[in-house]
Amino acid sequence: MKLRPEIAQSWRRAELSGLKPTSPADRLAVRDVDPRSRLLRAATPVLDETARHLEGTGLCLVLADRDCRIVARRFGSTSAERVLDSVSAVPGSLFTEETSGTNSLATPFETRRGVAVHGEEHYLDALKRFTCYGHPIVHPATRRLEGVLDITGPVDATNPLLAPFLVHAVADIEQRLVDGSNQAQQRLLAAFQAAQHRSTAVLALGEDVVLANSAAVDLVDPCDHPLLRDVSSTMRGVRRLRLTSGTEVEVRMEAVSVNAGMLFELAPVRPRNSTEFRRRAIDGVLPAGVADRLRRSTPARRRVLICGEPGTGRTAATEVLAGQASVATLAASDVPTLGEATWCERLSELTVKQQGLVAIAGIHLLPSVLAARVSRLLDNSPAWVALTSGPFAELHGEHAALASRMHRRVELPPLRERRKDIPELARTLLRGHGSSLRLTAGALELLAAQPWQGNLRELESVLAEAVSRRSVGDITARDLAPSCRVSAAAPHLSGWEQAEHDAITKALSAVGGNKVHAARQLGISRSTLYNRMRALRIAH
Repeated sequence: MKLRPEIAQSWRRAELSGLKPTSPADRLAVRDVDPRSRLLRAATPVLDETARHLEGTGLCLVLADRDCRIVARRFGSTSAERVLDSVSAVPGSLFTEETSGTNSLATPFETRRGVAVHGEEHYLDALKRFTCYGHPIVHPATRRLEGVLDITGPVDATNPLLAPFLVHAVADIEQRLVDGSNQAQQRLLAAFQAAQHRSTAVLALGEDVVLANSAAVDLVDPCDHPLLRDVSSTMRGVRRLRLTSGTEVEVRMEAVSVNAGMLFELAPVRPRNSTEFRRRAIDGVLPAGVADRLRRSTPARRRVLICGEPGTGRTAATEVLAGQASVATLAASDVPTLGEATWCERLSELTVKQQGLVAIAGIHLLPSVLAARVSRLLDNSPAWVALTSGPFAELHGEHAALASRMHRRVELPPLRERRKDIPELARTLLRGHGSSLRLTAGALELLAAQPWQGNLRELESVLAEAVSRRSVGDITARDLAPSCRVSAAAPHLSGWEQAEHDAITKALSAVGGNKVHAARQLGISRSTLYNRMRALRIAH
């Protein structure tokens, strides 16, 4: 049988996911459905009205949500209900191409357009007795996919009028989504206005709207919105959180009616002393968890190798390791100036006289003979020593042998692998220059799109130059442009999209381009991976 192109492509996707035509269709996992969801509230009246026209037929309507999970059904006869039950097309069942192959729920979900699937065009043998047509439901305002509506019947019920019949129902649902959004926004606005008399920062987050008073604008960055949405989905009341700026806040969360949105009141928790300020600044520069790991090595005076590209924070990591103790640093780059003998003598003196931490910076720059001498010195000394070097994988011979003398190794990733941290890093570095300037969303996107060969050091230099040109207001992309390259990709990918792009390409490379394995490694479905690859223009 010659398949239409869209059907052939769907079969290929199903095959790549590991599905076989003989795979059973009656064992799909089922979970609870939220009856208060915005899609169901908009679709229920339309489904009920449309179902009246199906009475006495073998046809049925099936509604899936934005994850392609079935959330509602309507039937023209009880026999149609029993048939759908036999193939797991029940509320709560995930009906993607990975689980159910080619059909008029899963394939429109994948392709984002209306698709008819007749009889033998279904990938699973168990579904070949059906003919169906499915159409995506797209929110007219946000253009986001909200779900898929499908009309299904026995294979001999094929009718060219099924498609326009269903498209009309989809249009009604989309209009009700808009109307419902308008009402929800009005309720959210009313709740936000009622909270304006309070002295705290007030933020309201709806499905498609964000409201903030001036205090919230100063305190909360758009990067914090996903965190707040996530926390409010699992709890209510009061909780302490740390924002991307490093500021700890006490957040009071309150739901605004049903699905209208959430109202947040945020109050900063003031740090108790300057030591806490300093600790937060250091934590903001180092990758998550690294500062804590280093501090755990301090009481036992463990010897630590701190490795990474230049500018990744090796000096800051050394300072964290030292804690309250003093640090005496000897740099390998001083060997040409001092001479090997004098340099080695200074190191010997430090290991005897220094009560705190002895830091040897840049051991990868030491001549091999001198690296061997340092190894022997450390073998015979009880001194507390930290070494810094380039990436560990680049250490060989005597330099690798010297690194092996350390009790623990800490790898600092390059900045290009920490794009999601750039907003917090930029703010931390700005505060280090005594600046209270803010970075606009466009500036953050431009920063996140840079290659950062010089890592944190280069980022700090760019920000320092921007501060020197602007003393008040916000730092915009235009302020950064003289120092930042505006590449062709920058206008198309935000900082967060760039981070997503990097994660996907890295996963694909690690598994030789196998998308099924890459999706599993990323913890997402294969269909989601395909969608993100298309959106981010990743060719593989």
